[in-house]
Amino acid sequence: MVSLQAYLLKTVTVPEAVALQRRLAYEVSGDPTTAAVVLCDHPPGIAIGRHGSRVEILPSDDELAAHEWPVRWLAAGGGAMLHTPGQVACYPVLPLAPFGLTPAGYVAELLRVVAGVVASFGCEPVVDPTGPTIRVAGRRVCHIGVAVRTGVTAGGVLLNVTPDLSLFRTIRVGGDRRPMTSLQRECPGAVRPAAVRQRLLDALESRFAARLSIFTSVPWQPASHTHAHAAAAR
Repeated sequence: MVSLQAYLLKTVTVPEAVALQRRLAYEVSGDPTTAAVVLCDHPPGIAIGRHGSRVEILPSDDELAAHEWPVRWLAAGGGAMLHTPGQVACYPVLPLAPFGLTPAGYVAELLRVVAGVVASFGCEPVVDPTGPTIRVAGRRVCHIGVAVRTGVTAGGVLLNVTPDLSLFRTIRVGGDRRPMTSLQRECPGAVRPAAVRQRLLDALESRFAARLSIFTSVPWQPASHTHAHAAAAR
């Protein structure tokens, strides 16, 4: 088990999130007894991972400009994904060696974590055997794109909680012709992004951390609040 630093942030651009993960990965690679996770949301836009292509994005360049959706290419797994309000982004930065995990084993663990969170809201998650995602009622509810460099993870999961699902009719996430769904659409009762963040953090702490520290600002700014506590005995 490692000491997990959790950064609970508000809206962060994709380039800022990538830069933050790189900084955290550098720190984690120097001390494999530590790990980090970034929880945030992103302004509207599209990101394309290593397994994606422009053909997954149906709007023309002019239509993308009208939507004010910038397109960014990422050095991580996964295909095209739309960022929009109502999602929770979760980026664990973990050293794999202390957990005896391969990159494929880590992706499987991350899928189990996300599936457990989805189930906790009363949905019935299914891990897609054809690709790293979770489905509810046959439709993707999240996008997973992971990178591993020098034994440390980056990237993670983008989970649909309360987004405008009509927007996903024009984005073939992971090449899927069926538009994505959301926890709000599929789960009984109200689902809030803040509650999803907390359950993701709890699940990651339970699986990977012996101690948790929480920050609400990035490392190069003064934290508005921090606390730490020992995790429950495993």
